[in-house]
Amino acid sequence: MKILIVNGPNLNALGQRERKIYGAETLEELENQWISYGASNGVEVVVFQSNIEGEIIDYLYKMKDSVSGIIINPGALTHYSYSLRDCISAIEKDVLEVHLSNIDKREEFRKLSVITPVSCGKITGLGKEGYILAINYFILKNENK
Repeated sequence: MKILIVNGPNLNALGQRERKIYGAETLEELENQWISYGASNGVEVVVFQSNIEGEIIDYLYKMKDSVSGIIINPGALTHYSYSLRDCISAIEKDVLEVHLSNIDKREEFRKLSVITPVSCGKITGLGKEGYILAINYFILKNENK
């Protein structure tokens, strides 16, 4: 099984950006943890990050047929990217939305997700462990087939 984790704009600044909200670990450190966790559970985890909306969309279309599921943290694209929303709705696999912080307890503009309605679910506010839970969702779903 192969799972894709896609991180959107500004997640490359983890470890530097708003540490009280996002923690001190870098995206690379977190990615290594997710890859390692996947490997220890027989899952190949592929990671991708871009600050460019079109690159994320192109990558999702490129990878959609080679993965069992997709975990996405769209970053700020969560709140307004109808093109990303349309891309996700066109993918005939589960796409699980994940956010490090609890976006429902933050600024008003962060409470709206145009991605949630086309995702199979959403994990928010559990930090890096939210990604582990998302990986586990796909592992359990695969076991129950």
